[in-house]
Amino acid sequence: MPAYAAHDIRLLTGAVDLFPALVQAMDAAQHEVRLETYIFDTAGAAADVAHAMVRAAQRGLKVCLVVDGAGTRVLPAVWRARFEQAGVQYRVYAPLRIGGLWRPSHWRRLHRKLCVIDQTLAFCGGINILDDFLDPHVKGLLPAARFDFAVSLRGPLVQAVHDTMAQLWSRLEALRELRGKDVVGALDALRSADQTPHWAMRGTAQLVLRDNVLHRAHIERAYRKAIGLARHDIVLACAYFFPGLRLRRALVMAAQRGVRVRLLLQGHYEYFLPYHAARQLYGQMLSAGIEIYEYHASFLHAKVAVVDGQWATVGSSNLDPLSLLLAREANVVVQDAALAQALAAKVEDAMRAGSAKVDPEAYLARGWWMRAIGVLASMVLRFGVFLTGKRY
Repeated sequence: MPAYAAHDIRLLTGAVDLFPALVQAMDAAQHEVRLETYIFDTAGAAADVAHAMVRAAQRGLKVCLVVDGAGTRVLPAVWRARFEQAGVQYRVYAPLRIGGLWRPSHWRRLHRKLCVIDQTLAFCGGINILDDFLDPHVKGLLPAARFDFAVSLRGPLVQAVHDTMAQLWSRLEALRELRGKDVVGALDALRSADQTPHWAMRGTAQLVLRDNVLHRAHIERAYRKAIGLARHDIVLACAYFFPGLRLRRALVMAAQRGVRVRLLLQGHYEYFLPYHAARQLYGQMLSAGIEIYEYHASFLHAKVAVVDGQWATVGSSNLDPLSLLLAREANVVVQDAALAQALAAKVEDAMRAGSAKVDPEAYLARGWWMRAIGVLASMVLRFGVFLTGKRY
Protein backbone atom coordinates (compact mmCIF):
# COMPACT_ATOMS: atom_id res chain seq x y z
CA MET A 1 0.00 0.00 0.00
CA PRO A 2 2.29 2.82 -1.19
CA ALA A 3 1.75 6.46 -0.20
CA TYR A 4 0.94 9.13 -2.77
CA ALA A 5 1.85 12.82 -2.98
CA ALA A 6 1.92 15.45 -0.23
CA HIS A 7 -1.22 14.21 1.41
CA ASP A 8 0.20 10.74 2.05
CA ILE A 9 -2.81 9.09 0.41
CA ARG A 10 -2.95 5.30 0.47
CA LEU A 11 -5.21 3.15 -1.67
CA LEU A 12 -7.00 0.39 0.26
CA THR A 13 -8.62 -2.54 -1.51
CA GLY A 14 -11.56 -4.09 0.31
CA ALA A 15 -12.07 -4.69 3.99
CA VAL A 16 -8.96 -6.87 3.96
CA ASP A 17 -6.94 -3.64 3.69
CA LEU A 18 -9.30 -1.20 5.40
CA PHE A 19 -10.19 -3.03 8.61
CA PRO A 20 -6.61 -3.66 9.81
CA ALA A 21 -5.78 -0.03 9.01
CA LEU A 22 -8.79 1.16 11.00
CA VAL A 23 -7.96 -1.10 13.95
CA GLN A 24 -4.33 0.00 13.99
CA ALA A 25 -5.33 3.66 13.87
CA MET A 26 -7.97 3.29 16.59
CA ASP A 27 -5.57 1.42 18.85
CA ALA A 28 -3.00 4.19 18.41
CA ALA A 29 -5.52 7.03 18.86
CA GLN A 30 -4.91 9.44 21.74
CA HIS A 31 -7.91 11.78 21.70
CA GLU A 32 -10.80 11.01 19.38
CA VAL A 33 -12.30 8.44 17.00
CA ARG A 34 -15.18 9.30 14.67
CA LEU A 35 -16.80 6.81 12.29
CA GLU A 36 -19.73 7.11 9.87
CA THR A 37 -21.06 4.23 7.80
CA TYR A 38 -24.20 3.01 6.08
CA ILE A 39 -23.83 -0.57 7.33
CA PHE A 40 -22.20 -1.38 10.66
CA ASP A 41 -22.06 -5.14 11.06
CA THR A 42 -20.41 -7.06 13.88
CA ALA A 43 -19.89 -10.47 12.25
CA GLY A 44 -16.61 -11.85 10.96
CA ALA A 45 -13.82 -9.36 10.41
CA ALA A 46 -16.17 -6.41 11.08
CA ALA A 47 -16.10 -7.32 14.77
CA ASP A 48 -12.42 -6.31 14.84
CA VAL A 49 -13.43 -2.70 14.15
CA ALA A 50 -16.15 -2.78 16.81
CA HIS A 51 -13.72 -4.17 19.40
CA ALA A 52 -11.18 -1.45 18.51
CA MET A 53 -13.81 1.23 19.12
CA VAL A 54 -14.61 -0.29 22.51
CA ARG A 55 -10.92 -0.36 23.46
CA ALA A 56 -10.52 3.30 22.46
CA ALA A 57 -13.52 4.34 24.57
CA GLN A 58 -12.25 2.34 27.52
CA ARG A 59 -9.02 4.34 27.36
CA GLY A 60 -11.08 7.50 27.86
CA LEU A 61 -11.14 8.70 24.24
CA LYS A 62 -14.16 10.36 22.67
CA VAL A 63 -15.59 7.72 20.31
CA CYS A 64 -18.51 8.71 18.08
CA LEU A 65 -20.30 6.27 15.75
CA VAL A 66 -23.06 7.25 13.30
CA VAL A 67 -24.88 4.60 11.28
CA ASP A 68 -27.76 4.85 8.84
CA GLY A 69 -31.19 3.78 10.01
CA ALA A 70 -31.89 1.74 6.87
CA GLY A 71 -28.45 0.21 6.38
CA THR A 72 -28.04 -0.66 10.07
CA ARG A 73 -31.50 -1.20 11.44
CA VAL A 74 -30.68 -2.89 14.74
CA LEU A 75 -27.34 -3.20 16.49
CA PRO A 76 -27.15 -6.53 18.37
CA ALA A 77 -28.04 -6.19 22.05
CA VAL A 78 -24.66 -7.50 23.16
CA TRP A 79 -22.90 -4.77 21.19
CA ARG A 80 -25.26 -2.05 22.38
CA ALA A 81 -24.38 -3.09 25.93
CA ARG A 82 -20.64 -3.14 25.17
CA PHE A 83 -20.77 0.31 23.60
CA GLU A 84 -22.76 1.73 26.48
CA GLN A 85 -20.46 0.25 29.12
CA ALA A 86 -17.31 1.41 27.31
CA GLY A 87 -18.64 4.89 26.53
CA VAL A 88 -18.94 4.62 22.75
CA GLN A 89 -21.42 7.31 21.68
CA TYR A 90 -23.76 5.76 19.13
CA ARG A 91 -26.29 7.60 16.95
CA VAL A 92 -28.65 6.43 14.19
CA TYR A 93 -29.23 8.72 11.21
CA ALA A 94 -32.89 8.83 10.14
CA PRO A 95 -34.18 5.74 11.99
CA LEU A 96 -36.76 3.83 9.97
CA ARG A 97 -40.37 4.10 11.01
CA ILE A 98 -43.19 1.73 10.10
CA GLY A 99 -43.83 2.26 6.39
CA GLY A 100 -41.02 4.81 6.33
CA LEU A 101 -39.37 3.78 3.07
CA TRP A 102 -42.61 4.48 1.23
CA ARG A 103 -42.15 8.15 2.09
CA PRO A 104 -39.68 9.88 -0.30
CA SER A 105 -38.19 11.94 2.53
CA HIS A 106 -36.97 8.71 4.13
CA TRP A 107 -34.90 7.86 1.06
CA ARG A 108 -32.40 10.54 2.09
CA ARG A 109 -29.94 8.17 3.68
CA LEU A 110 -26.48 8.53 5.22
CA HIS A 111 -24.49 6.57 2.66
CA ARG A 112 -21.01 8.01 3.12
CA LYS A 113 -18.22 6.01 4.77
CA LEU A 114 -15.84 8.24 6.70
CA CYS A 115 -13.51 7.91 9.65
CA VAL A 116 -11.17 10.39 11.30
CA ILE A 117 -8.65 9.71 14.06
CA ASP A 118 -7.26 12.52 16.25
CA GLN A 119 -7.80 15.01 13.38
CA THR A 120 -4.59 13.66 11.84
CA LEU A 121 -5.68 10.55 9.89
CA ALA A 122 -8.82 10.09 7.80
CA PHE A 123 -10.45 7.35 5.75
CA CYS A 124 -12.95 7.73 2.90
CA GLY A 125 -14.39 5.21 0.47
CA GLY A 126 -17.22 2.89 -0.40
CA ILE A 127 -16.54 0.10 2.10
CA ASN A 128 -19.10 -0.56 4.81
CA ILE A 129 -18.17 -2.11 8.14
CA LEU A 130 -19.11 -5.49 6.72
CA ASP A 131 -16.93 -8.56 6.24
CA ASP A 132 -15.74 -8.93 2.62
CA PHE A 133 -17.17 -12.45 2.38
CA LEU A 134 -20.53 -11.81 4.06
CA ASP A 135 -23.61 -10.29 2.50
CA PRO A 136 -27.09 -9.81 3.94
CA HIS A 137 -28.63 -11.06 0.68
CA VAL A 138 -26.64 -14.28 0.44
CA LYS A 139 -26.59 -17.35 2.67
CA GLY A 140 -23.11 -18.50 3.55
CA LEU A 141 -19.92 -16.94 2.23
CA LEU A 142 -19.46 -15.07 -1.03
CA PRO A 143 -17.34 -16.92 -3.63
CA ALA A 144 -14.77 -14.12 -3.56
CA ALA A 145 -14.21 -10.90 -1.65
CA ARG A 146 -16.51 -7.99 -2.38
CA PHE A 147 -14.78 -5.60 -4.82
CA ASP A 148 -14.47 -2.16 -3.25
CA PHE A 149 -12.02 0.61 -2.38
CA ALA A 150 -11.17 3.26 0.19
CA VAL A 151 -8.30 5.64 0.82
CA SER A 152 -6.50 6.70 3.97
CA LEU A 153 -5.00 10.14 4.05
CA ARG A 154 -2.91 12.46 6.14
CA GLY A 155 -2.47 16.14 5.44
CA PRO A 156 -4.59 19.29 5.15
CA LEU A 157 -7.70 17.45 3.91
CA VAL A 158 -8.09 15.56 7.19
CA GLN A 159 -9.46 18.70 8.84
CA ALA A 160 -12.18 18.89 6.18
CA VAL A 161 -13.20 15.30 6.92
CA HIS A 162 -13.27 16.03 10.64
CA ASP A 163 -15.32 19.19 10.15
CA THR A 164 -18.02 17.54 8.07
CA MET A 165 -18.31 14.63 10.51
CA ALA A 166 -18.41 16.93 13.54
CA GLN A 167 -21.13 19.05 11.91
CA LEU A 168 -23.31 16.04 11.19
CA TRP A 169 -22.85 14.94 14.81
CA SER A 170 -23.91 18.42 15.93
CA ARG A 171 -27.01 18.15 13.76
CA LEU A 172 -27.96 14.81 15.28
CA GLU A 173 -27.44 16.20 18.77
CA ALA A 174 -29.58 19.22 17.90
CA LEU A 175 -32.38 16.93 16.76
CA ARG A 176 -32.15 15.14 20.11
CA GLU A 177 -32.48 18.49 21.86
CA LEU A 178 -35.45 19.35 19.66
CA ARG A 179 -37.18 16.17 20.77
CA GLY A 180 -36.27 17.23 24.30
CA LYS A 181 -38.18 20.53 23.80
CA ASP A 182 -35.12 22.83 23.71
CA VAL A 183 -36.50 24.31 20.48
CA VAL A 184 -34.53 27.57 20.26
CA GLY A 185 -31.15 25.98 20.97
CA ALA A 186 -31.89 23.08 18.64
CA LEU A 187 -32.86 25.30 15.72
CA ASP A 188 -29.71 27.40 16.15
CA ALA A 189 -27.61 24.24 16.20
CA LEU A 190 -29.38 22.88 13.12
CA ARG A 191 -28.72 26.07 11.16
CA SER A 192 -25.02 26.05 12.03
CA ALA A 193 -24.73 22.32 11.30
CA ASP A 194 -25.97 22.84 7.74
CA GLN A 195 -23.35 25.47 6.83
CA THR A 196 -20.58 23.06 5.82
CA PRO A 197 -18.47 24.90 3.20
CA HIS A 198 -17.31 23.49 -0.12
CA TRP A 199 -13.63 22.73 0.30
CA ALA A 200 -11.33 23.69 -2.55
CA MET A 201 -8.55 21.43 -3.76
CA ARG A 202 -5.92 21.22 -1.03
CA GLY A 203 -2.70 20.29 -2.76
CA THR A 204 -3.49 17.12 -4.67
CA ALA A 205 -6.78 16.15 -3.01
CA GLN A 206 -10.29 17.41 -2.41
CA LEU A 207 -13.20 16.19 -0.29
CA VAL A 208 -16.38 16.39 -2.38
CA LEU A 209 -19.70 16.02 -0.58
CA ARG A 210 -23.31 15.58 -1.60
CA ASP A 211 -26.18 16.53 0.67
CA ASN A 212 -29.55 18.23 0.40
CA VAL A 213 -28.45 21.70 1.49
CA LEU A 214 -25.24 23.23 0.09
CA HIS A 215 -23.74 20.33 -1.88
CA ARG A 216 -26.60 19.06 -4.00
CA ALA A 217 -24.65 18.35 -7.20
CA HIS A 218 -20.94 18.67 -6.34
CA ILE A 219 -20.05 15.01 -6.87
CA GLU A 220 -21.85 14.79 -10.21
CA ARG A 221 -20.19 18.02 -11.34
CA ALA A 222 -16.77 16.66 -10.40
CA TYR A 223 -17.44 13.60 -12.57
CA ARG A 224 -18.76 15.65 -15.49
CA LYS A 225 -15.82 18.05 -15.39
CA ALA A 226 -13.24 15.26 -15.36
CA ILE A 227 -15.03 13.33 -18.13
CA GLY A 228 -15.37 16.51 -20.20
CA LEU A 229 -11.63 17.14 -19.95
CA ALA A 230 -10.64 13.53 -20.73
CA ARG A 231 -8.35 13.06 -23.70
CA HIS A 232 -7.27 9.43 -23.68
CA ASP A 233 -8.90 7.04 -21.24
CA ILE A 234 -11.75 6.76 -18.73
CA VAL A 235 -12.00 3.75 -16.40
CA LEU A 236 -15.07 3.69 -14.18
CA ALA A 237 -16.38 1.07 -11.74
CA CYS A 238 -19.80 1.58 -10.24
CA ALA A 239 -22.05 -0.72 -8.25
CA TYR A 240 -25.29 1.07 -9.14
CA PHE A 241 -25.25 2.81 -12.51
CA PHE A 242 -28.19 4.87 -13.71
CA PRO A 243 -26.75 8.34 -14.39
CA GLY A 244 -28.85 11.28 -15.46
CA LEU A 245 -28.94 12.70 -18.97
CA ARG A 246 -26.03 15.14 -18.60
CA LEU A 247 -23.67 12.55 -17.17
CA ARG A 248 -24.65 9.98 -19.81
CA ARG A 249 -24.13 12.59 -22.49
CA ALA A 250 -20.67 13.41 -21.10
CA LEU A 251 -19.63 9.75 -21.33
CA VAL A 252 -21.03 9.39 -24.86
CA MET A 253 -19.37 12.59 -26.06
CA ALA A 254 -16.05 11.48 -24.60
CA ALA A 255 -16.24 8.21 -26.53
CA GLN A 256 -17.26 10.01 -29.71
CA ARG A 257 -14.21 12.27 -29.57
CA GLY A 258 -11.91 9.24 -29.35
CA VAL A 259 -11.52 8.68 -25.61
CA ARG A 260 -11.50 5.02 -24.63
CA VAL A 261 -14.31 4.64 -22.09
CA ARG A 262 -14.59 1.45 -20.04
CA LEU A 263 -17.29 0.74 -17.48
CA LEU A 264 -17.16 -2.04 -14.89
CA LEU A 265 -20.72 -2.72 -13.69
CA GLN A 266 -22.63 -5.34 -11.73
CA GLY A 267 -22.81 -8.89 -13.07
CA HIS A 268 -24.31 -10.37 -9.87
CA TYR A 269 -26.95 -8.05 -8.54
CA GLU A 270 -28.27 -7.49 -5.04
CA TYR A 271 -31.34 -5.55 -6.12
CA PHE A 272 -33.46 -6.46 -9.14
CA LEU A 273 -34.67 -2.98 -10.08
CA PRO A 274 -31.41 -0.98 -10.34
CA TYR A 275 -29.62 -3.85 -12.10
CA HIS A 276 -32.17 -4.10 -14.90
CA ALA A 277 -32.60 -0.33 -15.12
CA ALA A 278 -28.84 0.00 -15.69
CA ARG A 279 -28.92 -2.59 -18.46
CA GLN A 280 -31.58 -0.53 -20.22
CA LEU A 281 -28.87 2.12 -20.78
CA TYR A 282 -26.40 -0.26 -22.39
CA GLY A 283 -27.66 0.34 -25.92
CA GLN A 284 -26.81 4.04 -25.90
CA MET A 285 -23.41 3.37 -24.35
CA LEU A 286 -22.45 0.51 -26.64
CA SER A 287 -23.52 2.35 -29.79
CA ALA A 288 -21.16 5.19 -28.84
CA GLY A 289 -18.25 2.75 -28.57
CA ILE A 290 -18.17 2.52 -24.79
CA GLU A 291 -16.88 -0.82 -23.48
CA ILE A 292 -18.98 -2.41 -20.73
CA TYR A 293 -17.76 -5.22 -18.47
CA GLU A 294 -20.01 -7.05 -16.03
CA TYR A 295 -18.29 -8.24 -12.87
CA HIS A 296 -19.09 -11.87 -11.99
CA ALA A 297 -16.35 -12.93 -9.54
CA SER A 298 -18.35 -11.61 -6.57
CA PHE A 299 -20.39 -8.53 -5.72
CA LEU A 300 -19.12 -5.26 -7.15
CA HIS A 301 -19.47 -2.47 -4.58
CA ALA A 302 -16.85 0.00 -5.83
CA LYS A 303 -17.58 3.61 -6.75
CA VAL A 304 -14.35 4.78 -8.38
CA ALA A 305 -13.11 6.37 -11.58
CA VAL A 306 -9.80 7.23 -13.24
CA VAL A 307 -9.35 9.72 -16.09
CA ASP A 308 -6.22 9.87 -18.25
CA GLY A 309 -4.18 8.14 -15.56
CA GLN A 310 -4.01 11.42 -13.61
CA TRP A 311 -7.42 12.16 -12.03
CA ALA A 312 -9.10 9.69 -9.69
CA THR A 313 -12.02 9.56 -7.31
CA VAL A 314 -12.75 7.06 -4.54
CA GLY A 315 -15.85 7.34 -2.43
CA SER A 316 -19.34 6.28 -1.51
CA SER A 317 -21.38 7.83 -4.34
CA ASN A 318 -22.90 5.60 -6.97
CA LEU A 319 -23.97 7.13 -10.27
CA ASP A 320 -27.68 6.63 -9.68
CA PRO A 321 -30.58 8.76 -8.39
CA LEU A 322 -30.32 7.67 -4.76
CA SER A 323 -26.69 8.78 -4.54
CA LEU A 324 -26.77 11.80 -6.85
CA LEU A 325 -30.11 13.26 -5.70
CA LEU A 326 -30.94 12.07 -2.20
CA ALA A 327 -28.20 10.55 -0.03
CA ARG A 328 -25.37 12.10 1.96
CA GLU A 329 -22.23 11.01 0.12
CA ALA A 330 -18.49 11.69 0.32
CA ASN A 331 -15.79 11.20 -2.30
CA VAL A 332 -12.12 12.07 -2.34
CA VAL A 333 -10.88 13.46 -5.65
CA VAL A 334 -7.16 13.19 -6.32
CA GLN A 335 -4.87 14.64 -8.97
CA ASP A 336 -1.99 12.19 -8.74
CA ALA A 337 -0.63 9.86 -11.40
CA ALA A 338 0.68 7.18 -9.03
CA LEU A 339 -2.60 6.65 -7.19
CA ALA A 340 -4.70 7.02 -10.33
CA GLN A 341 -2.69 4.45 -12.25
CA ALA A 342 -2.63 2.02 -9.32
CA LEU A 343 -6.41 2.25 -9.04
CA ALA A 344 -6.89 1.89 -12.80
CA ALA A 345 -4.70 -1.22 -12.79
CA LYS A 346 -6.84 -2.87 -10.12
CA VAL A 347 -10.06 -2.13 -12.03
CA GLU A 348 -8.50 -3.36 -15.28
CA ASP A 349 -7.42 -6.58 -13.55
CA ALA A 350 -11.02 -7.08 -12.44
CA MET A 351 -12.18 -6.53 -16.01
CA ARG A 352 -9.78 -9.15 -17.31
CA ALA A 353 -10.01 -11.76 -14.57
CA GLY A 354 -13.46 -11.44 -13.03
CA SER A 355 -15.72 -9.99 -15.69
CA ALA A 356 -17.39 -10.65 -19.02
CA LYS A 357 -17.36 -8.00 -21.73
CA VAL A 358 -20.82 -7.16 -23.02
CA ASP A 359 -21.11 -8.01 -26.71
CA PRO A 360 -23.14 -5.34 -28.55
CA GLU A 361 -24.66 -7.85 -30.98
CA ALA A 362 -25.68 -10.20 -28.18
CA TYR A 363 -27.19 -7.27 -26.28
CA LEU A 364 -29.26 -6.24 -29.30
CA ALA A 365 -30.38 -9.85 -29.81
CA ARG A 366 -31.65 -10.34 -26.25
CA GLY A 367 -35.20 -11.64 -25.90
CA TRP A 368 -38.26 -9.42 -25.79
CA TRP A 369 -38.88 -10.30 -22.15
CA MET A 370 -35.48 -8.97 -21.15
CA ARG A 371 -36.15 -5.79 -23.09
CA ALA A 372 -39.52 -5.44 -21.37
CA ILE A 373 -37.99 -5.97 -17.92
CA GLY A 374 -35.38 -3.29 -18.63
CA VAL A 375 -37.97 -0.77 -19.83
CA LEU A 376 -40.22 -1.47 -16.83
CA ALA A 377 -37.33 -1.21 -14.34
CA SER A 378 -36.24 2.09 -15.88
CA MET A 379 -39.79 3.48 -15.72
CA VAL A 380 -40.22 2.46 -12.09
CA LEU A 381 -36.89 4.02 -11.12
CA ARG A 382 -37.72 7.26 -12.90
CA PHE A 383 -41.16 7.32 -11.28
CA GLY A 384 -39.49 6.94 -7.90
CA VAL A 385 -37.35 9.97 -8.67
CA PHE A 386 -40.49 11.87 -9.70
CA LEU A 387 -42.09 11.12 -6.32
CA THR A 388 -39.19 12.85 -4.57
CA GLY A 389 -39.83 16.03 -6.49
CA LYS A 390 -36.41 15.89 -8.14
CA ARG A 391 -35.53 16.28 -11.82
CA TYR A 392 -33.12 13.72 -13.25
